[in-house]
Amino acid sequence: MKLKRTTFLLLFTIVVGSLWAQDKPEVKIGGALRYNYNLSSWKNGQQKRGGDLGFDLFRINVAGKYKGVKVNAEYRLYSADSGGGMLKQGWIGYDFNQFDNIQLGLTQVPFGITMYNSHSFFFSMNYYVGLEDDYDMGIKYSHKGEHWEYALAFFKNAEELRFGSSSDVSDDRYSYDVSSIEMAGKMQYRNKEINQGNAQLMYKFKTGKTSHRVGASAEYGGLYNLDTEKVGNHWAYAVHYELNSGPFDLKAQYSAYKYNPKNPTGEDNKVVAMTAFGYPYLTAAKASLYTLGMGYSVPVSWGPVSNLLFYNDFSYMDKISDFEDSMMNVTGVMVTAGNVYTYVDYAMAKNQSWLGDEWTNALGAGTKGAKWESRFNINIGYYF
Repeated sequence: MKLKRTTFLLLFTIVVGSLWAQDKPEVKIGGALRYNYNLSSWKNGQQKRGGDLGFDLFRINVAGKYKGVKVNAEYRLYSADSGGGMLKQGWIGYDFNQFDNIQLGLTQVPFGITMYNSHSFFFSMNYYVGLEDDYDMGIKYSHKGEHWEYALAFFKNAEELRFGSSSDVSDDRYSYDVSSIEMAGKMQYRNKEINQGNAQLMYKFKTGKTSHRVGASAEYGGLYNLDTEKVGNHWAYAVHYELNSGPFDLKAQYSAYKYNPKNPTGEDNKVVAMTAFGYPYLTAAKASLYTLGMGYSVPVSWGPVSNLLFYNDFSYMDKISDFEDSMMNVTGVMVTAGNVYTYVDYAMAKNQSWLGDEWTNALGAGTKGAKWESRFNINIGYYF
């Protein structure tokens, strides 16, 4: 009964507040067109032809506001081999005032350093296990004050594209979520994230001209198995710190997570399947992650080029004792030239699915004695 009264008061506030809002609708259309060049150490044919240059994505962004109610959506179109078309985010929101906001729909999960816990095109290792720039379906309330920021959210599930009673999670998505994977000719590890709660708290302060943000995040939710029809659980937490001092910035984070699935007999509970961009892989069901990123911005006047952001992002994934740990380091520079942003990255990794010839098990059990692999990558995008 108390929950019903709270829901009614929330809806009443939104409706009444809208009566004093602007009378004319506001709509902004934006987007991006990106191309990508890469040269990977583990691809012999690519090495012989000097790398490959191709289409990366075309995206459309829509942001609107009318009578106090906002909408924000981003649709991305990748190549067919990268998942094709997908909705990155899409939510309806309302600003109670300049500090407090509510969003309903496919919205960013408030966990860790947001928007990004990284500087490079590759993000950090957190992204590849669903803990950076993740988007799920639910409702989120956030407050951004002078010193304190916090967010509370409930997500019914990850972005759902199939609504059958036992439909597997679609692989065509932007952010990584628990899923199913086909192995030995059959679908296995068939789990779905459900009923997840998130809380994020940050404190902001200054020492001279240096800004600091210290925070902590936590999440807990269910894990529904499509075969056993039983509900397991998953949890994660993080502590994080950001520093900005003139041209220099630093991002540091410690994260830990654990998945406890109710799999059928014979399936290994030490791994879960995760998917995005069209292809699933296995991920350790329990791990700790350490990330550290540093950036230094240099203004320049080289024709249209106005700024160079030099950075280095390091990630370490500490798995359970009998699994091989994963590491990634990305050194690069982001070049700003009007509306064109170019990431020039040199990425190195061990036991990282996207940076090596082992896809399915790299972030799971890994490969003993795996060597460092590298990828030189240039991503060029026009943002409008």
